[in-house]
Amino acid sequence: MNLKYRGIDKPTDVLSFPQIKHLRKFECFNHAIPLGDIVINTYQAKKQAEEHNFSPYKELKWLLIHGLLHLLGYDHEKNRYQAAKMRRLEIELLKNII
Repeated sequence: MNLKYRGIDKPTDVLSFPQIKHLRKFECFNHAIPLGDIVINTYQAKKQAEEHNFSPYKELKWLLIHGLLHLLGYDHEKNRYQAAKMRRLEIELLKNII
């Protein structure tokens, strides 16, 4: 899927497919809207969980958060500032979910 949709010929852990290209801030609070789809490569997640010394469940939660932030418009590939901002949000959100 990474090759097909991103042109990158190597495995990835998570892909996000937005339904809406430009979500205006707080637009989603007015009504329910589909943000998009998140596809998690569970094989890659299991491998990464071992590398990060996480449980597979924690790694799946991290990847779900990562994919959701992409659907909300965050992009760690833009620059270091955006990458750091996204990472801080991932850590904060991971602390607050079961």
